[in-house]
Amino acid sequence: MEKLLYSGKAKQMWQTDDPAVLRVVYLDQATALNGKQKDHFAGKGQAAKAISDLVFAYLKDHGIETHLIKQLSPTEELVKKCTMIPLEFVTRNVVAGHFASRYGLKEGQSLPHPVQETFFKSDQLDDPFINASATTALEIASQEELDQMWALCQQVDDLLTPLFEKAGMRLVDFKLEFGRLADGHIILADEFSPDNCRLWDLQSGDHLDKDVYRRHLADLTSTYEEVHHRLQAAIEEEK
Repeated sequence: MEKLLYSGKAKQMWQTDDPAVLRVVYLDQATALNGKQKDHFAGKGQAAKAISDLVFAYLKDHGIETHLIKQLSPTEELVKKCTMIPLEFVTRNVVAGHFASRYGLKEGQSLPHPVQETFFKSDQLDDPFINASATTALEIASQEELDQMWALCQQVDDLLTPLFEKAGMRLVDFKLEFGRLADGHIILADEFSPDNCRLWDLQSGDHLDKDVYRRHLADLTSTYEEVHHRLQAAIEEEK
């Protein structure tokens, strides 16, 4: 008998008959301000999942292990059950969002090298910044594990930045999350979609991510569908 284990901002996690496998359901909703703002968008869950599935399959083809097992429907998939590490790993290639406002910078400036920032995942605490010494002192992760996860983030950036460029998009920044399998092995989990990355059109600079919702710029679902169409074409072109 399936049991709902977790219902979040954009997904639900369901227990299955296999203790090592979960069923994920993508929801037609978007949130901002750590969930304080929430709205429904028909088709958004399907579009976000389609993008994430493309990206995770691409990463797997290039040697990066993820939790994705297989797709069940346009909004459902099976994933490996893992214990999520309560950290958000943010890689920034371009000045944007909170990074711009934090340092009084104008959005759009390319950074000379990717900036790596780690945040403690907690909506109640507004996902505060956390450094390596606090992470190890609180026994959230060891330094070796942090190094491993950041190395994976760099690999993802190296793979996806040129891929999105082929699709006519600039990968401005992105957030990754990781989980531990039962044996302690760390893998990439959660998702990779415009919910947790910033994408700008290479020619116009138009936003192609959740900022269209946060800033009331365009329709969210049609924006995500455009990203999926471009990304799919770019991946097909590589084959």
